[in-house]
Amino acid sequence: MDGNRRWAQARGLPVALGHKAGAEAARRAVEAAADLGVSWLTLFAFSSENWRRPLEEVSALTGLLRLYLRVEVANLVKEGVRLRVIGDYERFGPEMARAVRAAEEQTAGGRRLNLNVALSYGARDEILAAARAAARAVAEGRLAPEALDEATFSGFMYTAGIPDPDLIIRTSGEQRLSNFMLWQAAYSEFVFQEVLWPDFGARHLAEAVADFRRRDRRYGARP
Repeated sequence: MDGNRRWAQARGLPVALGHKAGAEAARRAVEAAADLGVSWLTLFAFSSENWRRPLEEVSALTGLLRLYLRVEVANLVKEGVRLRVIGDYERFGPEMARAVRAAEEQTAGGRRLNLNVALSYGARDEILAAARAAARAVAEGRLAPEALDEATFSGFMYTAGIPDPDLIIRTSGEQRLSNFMLWQAAYSEFVFQEVLWPDFGARHLAEAVADFRRRDRRYGARP
């Protein structure tokens, strides 16, 4: 979800309005994914590195996220969308954490689309936290070291129970992972698009999915 700031600056608007337009693009992406039959969609809304941004921008983003959780939940329930939040979202404070858990509970019955929103998420932090959790399990006798394999380790991640992404779409012309799902993206396909996130719509998602469907995925094996 890249390009909110550049979108706003190109129009002489405050950065906060770029993030607001980005939230509207997120709504379009969710609707488009459901219409395309996509069963899992993850939106990288706020990274662990975003805390380094100016306080005013972080506050605006936090307020927008809180508003999204409050306003969109009823629509997610109506559309059959299940919301899960991954990342260290407790860092936003107890009020936001309560809102997150309430939204997850209210949408738990959704079957049309699984929507994951990454908040205060960083893949390196996630891997470190999983390693610590696995080490504690070993120290407490709940896990034998020789029993630790990829599947078991994945169970300690924020994304436990969530399938690895088949496709990762990066907008605004950026061509890097930026600390997103480093473990889970081992065999993901990538599509890079020049569109700034606030301008992202159903057409862009459809083009990315069509590109993905043309790929030959061998997972390191020969056909």
